[in-house]
Amino acid sequence: MKMSHVLERELERLKKMILALCAVVEENVSRAVRSVEKRDAQLAQRIIDSDKEIDATEVDIEEECLKVLALHQPVASDLRFIVAVLKINGDLERIGDLAVNIAERAVFLSSREPMSVPIDLGLMSGKVQSMLRKSLDALVSMDARLAHEVGAQDDEVDDLNRRNFTRIQEEIRRNLPQIESLIQYLSVSRYLERIADHASNVAEDVIYLIEGTIIRHKGGAPPTRFSALGDPGGYQPPSSGTSVSKQ
Repeated sequence: MKMSHVLERELERLKKMILALCAVVEENVSRAVRSVEKRDAQLAQRIIDSDKEIDATEVDIEEECLKVLALHQPVASDLRFIVAVLKINGDLERIGDLAVNIAERAVFLSSREPMSVPIDLGLMSGKVQSMLRKSLDALVSMDARLAHEVGAQDDEVDDLNRRNFTRIQEEIRRNLPQIESLIQYLSVSRYLERIADHASNVAEDVIYLIEGTIIRHKGGAPPTRFSALGDPGGYQPPSSGTSVSKQ
């Protein structure tokens, strides 16, 4: 088998691995929020326990990337694909950790006196999961336009987090005995906001992969293209019908 065909097969394997990790992480975020809303300690514990699987998968993907780099010494767009996968892999693992943090808040809340959820976690988590799904859909379809849309949604999540802070601050003044529980809900909002930041990172890495352009630090210097990697634009993904599984 020609070396180019072997490399293509390895890149396709990497793509499937990162998409599978995303599906698990996205599901854990959804379940973590549900465990908080329903005060379900058993569901929360399942999320906490499953984080070991996410950590193991993250290590497997990193090792696979390093193996491809060592054996095939890819250049240009293939190299950029591996760099993007490495960075996305790290963001997905961190999102998994944040889902665990949310689940831990659910365990705490389940042990306290019941109270109505003072903020709309469903709305916020829906936007966050939409960002994550769009980022990975952009990876599958090589759609930079879709990846750029994620940044606008991040602003919406930031706004929701600020509103949640104000709402809980007001609730604390009215309901001081519930301050510990209210602080847990504030933490959940903050964790969701951080998940949105990581989803934005994923989208930025997809844009880098497609366009060869780094869009971080938008307020600073103009976007930079890394010609050292060669062929900064026109990336062609591994040929496959792979797609992100919808929930």
